[in-house]
Amino acid sequence: MRWSTTNTQWQTALSRSHYKPFARASQRVFLKSMPHQNITELDTEYAAFIAIDWADEKHAFALQCSAAAKKETGTLEQKPELIGAWVAQLRERFGGRLIAVGVEQSRGALIHALLAYDFLVIYPIHPTTVSKFREAFKFSGAKSDPLDTQQILEILTKHLALLKPLKPDTQETRLLGRLVEDRRKTVDLRTGHIQALLASLKEYFPQAIAVLNDNVSSRLAADFLKKWPTFEQFQQAKPITIKRFFYGHNVRSPEAIQHALAVAEQSKPLTTDEAIVESGSRLSLMHAQAIQTFNGFIAQYEQRIEKVFQDHPEAKLFTGIPGAGPAMAPRLLAFWGTDRSRYEEARNAQQLTGIAPVTKRSGKMCVVLFRQACPHFLRQTFHEFARLSVIKSQWARNYVDYYTEKGKSYHAIIRALAFKWIRILFRCWQNRTPYDEAIYMRALLKRGSIFATFHLKEKP
Repeated sequence: MRWSTTNTQWQTALSRSHYKPFARASQRVFLKSMPHQNITELDTEYAAFIAIDWADEKHAFALQCSAAAKKETGTLEQKPELIGAWVAQLRERFGGRLIAVGVEQSRGALIHALLAYDFLVIYPIHPTTVSKFREAFKFSGAKSDPLDTQQILEILTKHLALLKPLKPDTQETRLLGRLVEDRRKTVDLRTGHIQALLASLKEYFPQAIAVLNDNVSSRLAADFLKKWPTFEQFQQAKPITIKRFFYGHNVRSPEAIQHALAVAEQSKPLTTDEAIVESGSRLSLMHAQAIQTFNGFIAQYEQRIEKVFQDHPEAKLFTGIPGAGPAMAPRLLAFWGTDRSRYEEARNAQQLTGIAPVTKRSGKMCVVLFRQACPHFLRQTFHEFARLSVIKSQWARNYVDYYTEKGKSYHAIIRALAFKWIRILFRCWQNRTPYDEAIYMRALLKRGSIFATFHLKEKP
């Protein structure tokens, strides 16, 4: 979505936009505007600065002592014993004083290893930051690991005030965060197999989709394709065999069983080409079995997530939020965590999740853009949560109905609703106060908000 406006058109554009409540939001995320300082000017407690350009097997690094201009370079293999010995040498050399470490990532094997040492302060640096910094001063476009370490070290030593150190949350919060994200990845993998199975069946056995009522992810579907991988085999089955099969899978609806019998008796094969039928049946059976494997793992993830969530000290803040059920409440908790200093204001969370747009101004031109650069899992979390909240929250439902009546697009409305939810949840999280729908509705009524009374409006 893109709008170009002049200064005189600005208010008109805002009135058309679901971004109206936050179109003027700053693009700053986690960063404070501070004057440029070199390491010699910084009142720092760091004994040294280390820049690491990580790789799967071998890392390049550059080191500079805080009181010296000379830089040291080297490589470090990704082996626990070698990393441990290298860190031990640093501890001995600098007497256990703090060392700032700039790394071009915020997660990974190297980060996990370095976080175990209390005197190393990790500063994650976005790869795009390093890339743009390199392009600004290396016009040839040359790139190498040693060069990247020099760029990271330059950023670390001269722009330290603009960086934020990595502060891991509690162990249970980090575990919950990884579990909910891994579960989502597993669901996406299963979805890929479901779509592939549907595409395969449509090529040679579309009747199976009709018999299974489009649900090819169930145990019934896997057993059906295992017993009758082709339409010809299904058509040759006796009616009593088909009935027993459905009874054995706890399907006793007369309409469903009669429909399956009618398909077997009356339908015609889509193709009799053995090349298509045999290859399709093998591929379909593979996808069906893979789906069942993923179903088992997803169930295990959900059981473990429920246990970790219930045992978490912050769980009570997220259990009563409208639309935050067994899947969404743990995701919200994992995002907010326990460190109240992580987000200085709600705007930081809105920008990090990609819910807030990006505003660009130059002269008389102003453009409001959809924020592309963000962790997609976090954006999906709040977009999905906002959509689910409409079912349980009256004011959220009023919000969607009001802007739908105004002609706004559905997903634009949901993003704007998520923007409001983040502000609400931020305040509840900061104050350690569980969300109360009745209290918020009274606050909306007191302000005269249309979102508190829109459902009482008489429909034409």
